[in-house]
Amino acid sequence: MKILLTTLNSKFIHTNLAIRYLRESVKDLVKVDVREYTINNQLDYILKDIYKHDYDVVLFSTYIWNIYDIVKLCENLKKVKPEIKIGLGGPEVTYDSENAMEKYEFLDYILCGEGELVFRSLVEHFLGEKNIEDVKGIVYRKDGQIIVNEEMELLQNLDEIPSPYENLDVKEYENRIVYYETSRGCPFNCQYCLSSAIKGLRYFSTDRVKRDLKNLIDARVSQIKFIDRTFNANKKFAKEIMEFLMENDNGYTTYHFEVTAHLLDDDMLEFLKDCKEGLFQFEIGVQTTNQEALDAVGRRDDFEKLSYVVKTIESYQNIHQHLDLIAGLPYEGYDSFEKSFNDVFGLQIEQLQLGFLKMIKGTGMRARAEEFEYEYKDYAPYEVLSNKFISYDEILKLKDIEDILERYYNSNNFSLSVKYIIENYYSESAFKFFEEFATYFDEMGYFHLAQGKNQLYSILLDFYKEKIGENYDLFMEILKYDYVSLGKISSVPNIFAKVEVDNLKPRVHEFLHDRENLEKYLPKHVDTPTKYILKYVHFEPFKYDILKLKQDIHAKLQEEENIILFVYDDIKVFEKSRTYKVELKELTKEKK
Repeated sequence: MKILLTTLNSKFIHTNLAIRYLRESVKDLVKVDVREYTINNQLDYILKDIYKHDYDVVLFSTYIWNIYDIVKLCENLKKVKPEIKIGLGGPEVTYDSENAMEKYEFLDYILCGEGELVFRSLVEHFLGEKNIEDVKGIVYRKDGQIIVNEEMELLQNLDEIPSPYENLDVKEYENRIVYYETSRGCPFNCQYCLSSAIKGLRYFSTDRVKRDLKNLIDARVSQIKFIDRTFNANKKFAKEIMEFLMENDNGYTTYHFEVTAHLLDDDMLEFLKDCKEGLFQFEIGVQTTNQEALDAVGRRDDFEKLSYVVKTIESYQNIHQHLDLIAGLPYEGYDSFEKSFNDVFGLQIEQLQLGFLKMIKGTGMRARAEEFEYEYKDYAPYEVLSNKFISYDEILKLKDIEDILERYYNSNNFSLSVKYIIENYYSESAFKFFEEFATYFDEMGYFHLAQGKNQLYSILLDFYKEKIGENYDLFMEILKYDYVSLGKISSVPNIFAKVEVDNLKPRVHEFLHDRENLEKYLPKHVDTPTKYILKYVHFEPFKYDILKLKQDIHAKLQEEENIILFVYDDIKVFEKSRTYKVELKELTKEKK
């Protein structure tokens, strides 16, 4: 019997944890294939690939981002190979399994809940060792009827699940993102989250976790994303694992955690101070600062404590922080959301994600949809359209703001420019800047067109000139600084005013031949030939001291020619490059 476990990931570099668990759970019974595709693959290609391998059983791992493509695949797979058995598992079908079976007549099975024991039991049935009626946790068809079997009980000792990371194939994981869990469940009860559907919190043992992580570190995966809903729910456990990762740093792999800020006490903050720059990333859910909204969704939070934690970590300049807001929560109208946005934006973190409430199957919010007069899409990802507190028009405005936020803030490509605009002209409400810029973007028709890097800079410059105008020459220089910061360039685009400097090229060469300069600014290149160094640096003349503005965004600058050295050969977490104001000596007559 040939069995395939598969899914459609959102990107090629991602890996699916669920199907790997399932493969390991039956390795003593039967060999199963694991194949991963992406939502960017042509469905015809995936259909052909599965068909050519002539499988008897195909099981798909489903989520809100891939369910409809998977359903299309399954329908056509059944047409070209009617005898094949097709099953679905995952959160997208677990909480609506009977309806899914009625809707999709080509499905043979739905595996509900945690799949490891369910799949093993189903394989035993395929091998003739168990009756279908005795397979807990499945929904299936018999004599034209949909049969719902008894639920599979939750596994309490998670270490009984065989690890997919023992004796792993390095080629399968090298340079990829691996999703990893140290626990299942969540200590909180947020009603918009599926974790609220399962009570309790269960952990893998620290020995098991450390063993797995060491194997992945040795395989040089690009990043390990911990999918624990609250990684730091158990302080002792979290600290021990983080300490282990610090001690086993391979200089390449980074780690992403979802943490709850108010659970990070001073002891934990002091511990994090010593973390290497860029090793950890924190995703912190805020969702809203409206207390009535928080109460309605059953979320416990303390924004004052969260602010203290976020600002403390920010002061260390070693951990990238990503904070989340959710639009469309009960009691959160447009004006209230503006306040929540400004509260969080004011913390000056690296990324602020503006998401929209999803009425996910099995959640408390979906069950209360009528109470709050929710209208939402009846297909995945079930995103909110409106409720009694916010209109669809306002949701659309927030959608445009989200787009601008991603392009011009979260990209980190306009860091100084956006900071200058907000601090000097929108200090009372950062939200208003993004709102007005989004309106301008829409009126000019830019949302409907693809923009390259240069055009995005040009659009921001045009917006500034039309809506602000003041200190235009200075802002152009600030924007040029952001542009040059991004990476090595051959020349600065014509949208920026060029500052002419006599004999710039030979003066740069002379600067790089000076050992004292190299020791001060480029210690890694002290003994490196100049032509090689030039691959990693850029010297750009400015008519304002932009680096002074970086130190004080409100500084009043006078025109003064200066040269900034941009260094690109270091991986920087918070900036794209290192920058220095430098002096280039005048050339002697002989050298001229």
